[in-house]
Amino acid sequence: MYYCCGLTNKGIMPHNEDALLIGKSVLNDGTSEQELDAPFIAAVSDGVSGELSGEVASKMCLDMISELHYTSRTDLSGELLSIHSRLAQYGTENPDNHNMQATLCGIAVDERGSIMTFNVGDSRLYRFRSGRISQISRDQSLVQLLYEEGSITLAERRTHVHRNIIFPAFGNVSTKPKIDISPISGGIEFGDILILCTDGLSDYVSPIDIEEIMELPRSLSERLELLLEKALANKGKDNITVAAILCC
Repeated sequence: MYYCCGLTNKGIMPHNEDALLIGKSVLNDGTSEQELDAPFIAAVSDGVSGELSGEVASKMCLDMISELHYTSRTDLSGELLSIHSRLAQYGTENPDNHNMQATLCGIAVDERGSIMTFNVGDSRLYRFRSGRISQISRDQSLVQLLYEEGSITLAERRTHVHRNIIFPAFGNVSTKPKIDISPISGGIEFGDILILCTDGLSDYVSPIDIEEIMELPRSLSERLELLLEKALANKGKDNITVAAILCC
């Protein structure tokens, strides 16, 4: 069994371009708390800044994913590319939503409890284990590429002027996204917590701060609320979405 909770909040922005999926529930405002048996999918999505209708793209993306009947036999890559194509077609046919795009980061748990991760863009998946957090997903962004080639430092990556430039995301009408799909490196152990978040959290709350908050003797939902409060206290200028999946 998996205990899952999450929240999505517009922060200081006028509306929310983030969305959250846990099981079959898709939210673009508020909280969700569920106990789930495998199989299920959990994910976060963030409308790409600078493009039209980010809130439409993120919610449509997760609505489509929620309709998947995921099992160990599912062609996850094919299904996700099909969803991208449907989003791109919608953006092409509706001028008000032209080239709407969204990031996507999530986990797919099959009927045997095996977990696959998937990622496009710069939303993130972390694993919290024994008081330490590790990033599982790899950002598909310009600053990540610069960091990996040694052009900038880790500190510069967090504050770089181009940190919001990402590679083609879901719904891009000219270029297919490159979907990173893989099992979780190092696997999952009893008591591990998987954390999914958009950059509205990861840009304003450091891994050390996440560790400190996740170590507190509070309920999991309370700890997520504290992460939200931390992002806002650190002058977060984006929507904020975070979900946690406890393997129990």
